[in-house]
Amino acid sequence: MKGILGKKVGMTQIFDDNGVVIPVTLIEAGPCYVTQKKTQEKDGYNAVQLGFGEARENGLNKPMAGHLEKAKAPAIKYLREFQVADPNDYEEGQEIDVSIFKVGDKVDVTGTSKGKGFAGAVKRHHFRGGPKTHGQSDRWRATGSVGAGSTPGRVFKGKRMPGQMGHERVTVQNLKVALVDPDKNILAVRGAVPGGKNGLIIINEARKN
Repeated sequence: MKGILGKKVGMTQIFDDNGVVIPVTLIEAGPCYVTQKKTQEKDGYNAVQLGFGEARENGLNKPMAGHLEKAKAPAIKYLREFQVADPNDYEEGQEIDVSIFKVGDKVDVTGTSKGKGFAGAVKRHHFRGGPKTHGQSDRWRATGSVGAGSTPGRVFKGKRMPGQMGHERVTVQNLKVALVDPDKNILAVRGAVPGGKNGLIIINEARKN
């Protein structure tokens, strides 16, 4: 499984060889550093831990500073794990950059969606709202009935109702890589990815490719 960390730069458009406009999201991917290896024998699964993003050395607590020093890695802001077939293919302190991907690869992109605050059922769940006639001037965007009376006499768990919208982990699958620039650590994928600018992005080789 190929994977890398990055941050969202923003959206733009590029032209392919036939002059067709392609909407893309630019991601500053890497350089990442291998900070730890997990093995089946010791940890119960095979994975590598990657670090990304510059951090101030005096901003790290002692456990984190010691962890990075042991891995011979610089001061890093984010740590995430990626499952791999064989952790022995990697070395602690190894640098991984965007060149592990090539144009045409399919990737899954994970990020934290933009928070929208407390939202009603119409905005959050696309309810159609109540009738707009017969004097129901204040019921247009109301939720409506949420359950029966004596049976079951309660509201079922998972009922779609108003509440916090956004600011949750979202994965977009099978996005095609449109541009790879190792010199600038830039990766461009077709379409949109979750989150706002400078948000942390996790890029994995597509599972359903």
